[in-house]
Amino acid sequence: MTTFETIIYEKDERGVARLTLNRPEKLNAVNLAMRDELWTAFEAFRDDPDARVLVLRGAGDSFCAGADLSEFGTAPSYVAARRARHERDLWGLLLHLPKPVIAAVHGYGLGAGLEMSLFCDLRVAADDALLGLPEVGLGYIPSAGGTQTLPRHIAPGIALELILSGEPIDAVGAYRLRLVQRVVPRAELDSTVDGYARTLAEAPPRALSAAKEAIVRGLDLSLREGLALESRLALALRIGAT
Repeated sequence: MTTFETIIYEKDERGVARLTLNRPEKLNAVNLAMRDELWTAFEAFRDDPDARVLVLRGAGDSFCAGADLSEFGTAPSYVAARRARHERDLWGLLLHLPKPVIAAVHGYGLGAGLEMSLFCDLRVAADDALLGLPEVGLGYIPSAGGTQTLPRHIAPGIALELILSGEPIDAVGAYRLRLVQRVVPRAELDSTVDGYARTLAEAPPRALSAAKEAIVRGLDLSLREGLALESRLALALRIGAT
């Protein structure tokens, strides 16, 4: 197993992989080292035939408080930083993982933390979760996909209000907006998510992958194109079952 410094990656005998953001003293803020390690872990999960579901969670008091602002401006150059992001589209990799990904969010899920969870397929929040995109108040905009993913999950007008104001919302508010699928007491978060993940891990993996592909890819297609994609994927499953 690969040894990481900023994350913990493990897998159980049922095929449930767990990726824990492990910078609790920094509220799991995403730094350059974590980006690199997340890339490696996502690829490992994607390529492991025995890993069926991924749970993404945070160590300590929070899921993730956003990007590590102390590293801003430390790249060799702006061009170099942009090139690194282009060559390693971390959030694109997360979005297009062909297996279900569940975010277990507690404490702060701010900035890149919320954006990371939005690239997951399902989000379960603890009742102490606080979610938001504060970037505009800091003089920039959400740049890990927030301006594009948030309006795809909730009403565009409400997404615009949350992004422009930067005001966070609590777990109950997030549930009312359908930004998260479940809210549970903090003490029950891990057990709830693990149970959810194990149920998914028992489902036929090809069907799970096809359903996810139909939805994720279909959102960028016209209805006609999306229905055609659905038909192709359904046919492939039927042929594979014979």
